[in-house]
Amino acid sequence: MVPPQTKPEILRELKALHERSTRYWDAFSTADFLAPIGDAWSPADNVRHLGKSVRAVARGLRLPKLLLFLRFGPSRRASRGYEELRDVYRGLLAEGGKAGSFAPVPEGIPADPAAWRRELMARREADAQALESAIEPWSEKALDRCRMPHPLLGKLTVREMLFFTLYHNVHHVQNVVRRTGIGFAGEG
Repeated sequence: MVPPQTKPEILRELKALHERSTRYWDAFSTADFLAPIGDAWSPADNVRHLGKSVRAVARGLRLPKLLLFLRFGPSRRASRGYEELRDVYRGLLAEGGKAGSFAPVPEGIPADPAAWRRELMARREADAQALESAIEPWSEKALDRCRMPHPLLGKLTVREMLFFTLYHNVHHVQNVVRRTGIGFAGEG
């Protein structure tokens, strides 16, 4: 992936990653999709975690820009690039950073695992569409002026939050790839 910079590039990469990762998640049998990977989250738990994160970003993007300014102040610096933000995030994880309230709440095996999976993936699709729709009204200038809070990274510009969202999805798929040995055509 060529690191995105502009809003159209970010949207393009988010859409492409969503399509690739959908094919990846769909390749798991339902039993493997629901099963923890050793002591790590199952593929389904990763999808649930990413959904919580994407929904929070989409909700934040739908807030009035004035409210974001009042609550988090305007950015007084240029947005960091995708790679710099990715590296900062990786460093925080290496220092012990965790998902906190964004971790998936443990659930038992559903009565109908296949139906539960279809519902989860439909919710994932709706979350991706909601994020894309929430990004559309933002201008390039506003992406760099408004800020949003991130639980590990602190106050980010909206552009940085979108970079994080893109990388965060890559990161979780790559975690599952590493733990299962099942490949994925995505990079980060």
